[in-house]
Amino acid sequence: MTSPTDAPDKSAAAADTLRGGPRRGRGRVRTGLGRGVPLPLLVPALLGLAFLVLPLIALLVRTPWHSLPDQLTSPEVWQALKLSLLCATAATAVSLVIGVPLAWLLARVEFPGRGLVRALVTLPLVLPPVVGGVALLMALGRNGIVGQWLDAWFGITLPFTTTGVVVAEAFVAMPFLVISVEGTLRAADPRYEEAAATLGASRFTAFRRVTLPLIAPGIAAGAVLAWARALGEFGATITFAGNFPGRTQTMPLAVYLALQSDPEAAIALSLVLLAVSVAVLAGLRDRWMTAS
Repeated sequence: MTSPTDAPDKSAAAADTLRGGPRRGRGRVRTGLGRGVPLPLLVPALLGLAFLVLPLIALLVRTPWHSLPDQLTSPEVWQALKLSLLCATAATAVSLVIGVPLAWLLARVEFPGRGLVRALVTLPLVLPPVVGGVALLMALGRNGIVGQWLDAWFGITLPFTTTGVVVAEAFVAMPFLVISVEGTLRAADPRYEEAAATLGASRFTAFRRVTLPLIAPGIAAGAVLAWARALGEFGATITFAGNFPGRTQTMPLAVYLALQSDPEAAIALSLVLLAVSVAVLAGLRDRWMTAS
């Protein structure tokens, strides 16, 4: 004979059966790493993790910690570090000035060929950096389709100058900012802008007073990504701006040059770039990663 207290349990079990199984809630048990993980997936996953982490560990192990302060304070290293920070910051500023309006255009304005324009904007992400440098030379070099007029009319020469470094870094870094800001704009509710427009605000005023505060976190995240990408740029910089100490030799170029004559200096500079990358990931953790 069934007791009254057993009836709710049976009815709950029957309801669970109709739903396809017991209800999953806070009381569910999580399986550990050793449970339910197929060996054919676990082994290559661990190999992939080792493949990505082992070179970084090797860099830390081989770092000359005893001479690291001297390496980082040497005139050549400090010169490359200062130039890299200056050019990366300037390239990020250029990306903000022209990249944020471009992201707004792609996210808010319907026009023919918008998909093609978006593809062209993101092309530097997959374009080999050396090819980007060659393309910049063809466009902005002294004999380039635009550079020849800049040289003839205004006496402006961009290749093999510090300004050329900024241009090369902005070319490869700006797509990161545009993608981040466009995604934030698409996620933002456009009704706030529409409400501002109904109150008499112009479209630019609505963008400045309403949209910008809404997308500020996305702009900040994109700016940090663009800055980090500009700081680590190598291929387009050496192709378009050259490798002249004190004028165009940034940290990645200094690493490449030091690796041939002073490996300890190359490791020290690489460690600085690694630290910057880790700091960028830590700063963007809440935006790009979810807690387990």
